[in-house]
Amino acid sequence: MSLKGFQKSIVRAPQQFKAKFNIGEHTKDPVYLDAERRFQELEKETKKLHDESKKYFDAINGMLNHQIGFSKAMTELYKPISGRASDPSSYTIEGNPEGIRACEEYEAIVRDLQESLVPELEMIDTRVISPAQQLLEVIKVIRKVAVKRDHKKLDYDRHKNSLKKLQDKKDKSLKDEKALYKAENDVEQATQDYNYYNDLLKDELPKLFALEAEFIRPLFQSFYYMQLNVFYTLHERMQGINIGYFDLNLDIEEAFENKRGDVKERAEELSIVHFKATGGRKPGSKLGPKDKLAQEGKSGYASRQRDPDVVENPPPPYSATAGSSFTAAAKSKPAPPPPKPKPARFSAPVETVTALYDYEAQAHGDLSFSAGDVIEITQRTDNQNEWWSGRVDGREGQFPGEHDRLSLSKHTSLTCIPANYVQLN
Repeated sequence: MSLKGFQKSIVRAPQQFKAKFNIGEHTKDPVYLDAERRFQELEKETKKLHDESKKYFDAINGMLNHQIGFSKAMTELYKPISGRASDPSSYTIEGNPEGIRACEEYEAIVRDLQESLVPELEMIDTRVISPAQQLLEVIKVIRKVAVKRDHKKLDYDRHKNSLKKLQDKKDKSLKDEKALYKAENDVEQATQDYNYYNDLLKDELPKLFALEAEFIRPLFQSFYYMQLNVFYTLHERMQGINIGYFDLNLDIEEAFENKRGDVKERAEELSIVHFKATGGRKPGSKLGPKDKLAQEGKSGYASRQRDPDVVENPPPPYSATAGSSFTAAAKSKPAPPPPKPKPARFSAPVETVTALYDYEAQAHGDLSFSAGDVIEITQRTDNQNEWWSGRVDGREGQFPGEHDRLSLSKHTSLTCIPANYVQLN
């Protein structure tokens, strides 16, 4: 759009808004409105004829090209080659000669059919598509004139409304008189321009509609008979196909079953058909074995942190009397059996010790255990007189190593009978 055209569109915008929402007075010509309606229908039908005929032209060519490509693909399937790519002499052709021959015959038939349809398709292009395109070009020119007529109508209504406002004004100044004179000239010029384009379209559109019957209808008839010729040619050529590899007299399902034979049963005997993946993650779980063990360790640690016997209410300090009572209880109470070890495929071998006596934690961080408990060692040194770190029943802490009970406490000096609290397994 040029600068001048853009400026005119800005000036016409208020009047265009009023016309869209039917505000104020607007010029209406019933004769032209009826002609415009018929013109829109003609434009729509012509475009539809052009587009659909072009789609049909492309579809016939595309269908034949697809059939040729299909026959080539089937030929490749019928002639597999086995051997080593590095040794061309080892190639062994294990194809189906009859199937290959049938594909080649079908390709030749389709190519011959494509050549036979070339004149019919060219006729569709020259007698339907091209004339419809030419008519669309004429319609585009007429559409431009109709748009120009609408613009002139907007200018006419705009100047007429301005003139009416000035005429209805009672007390007119000198400036108003000049504006009134200018408005009268604008209305006169706008009336001439509007009447010219309006009368032109009212006179010429009926002539175009009369020519429509002599132009569009023959196109539809020609297109109908051209399609009939194309379908007739396709039917005759396909009906006359005589490829010995196929028995076209049989029902299509029956012929398929005969050709397939025992292929399905032989394929079912292949072990790869019944292959099922084993191991790995289960479909319903997103965690692997290691992730599950790590999660279990975290939950055990959390339960140990919440154990009131270990954290909130620590037992009284160890004493000789308590040690004697623990020893007597250990002798009277049979040792419980050790827990079953975890499968080797889920965890690596760990070092453990067996508790020989009961032991109660003396300070925060110590590990309590009973006689017979199997303690998993998480950290230790070669020095047996030091305290080790371990885990039992989901609880973690430090416990006395494989040293005698005379050096048991880290915090107090004790006098006890020499003995070991734990024993390495």
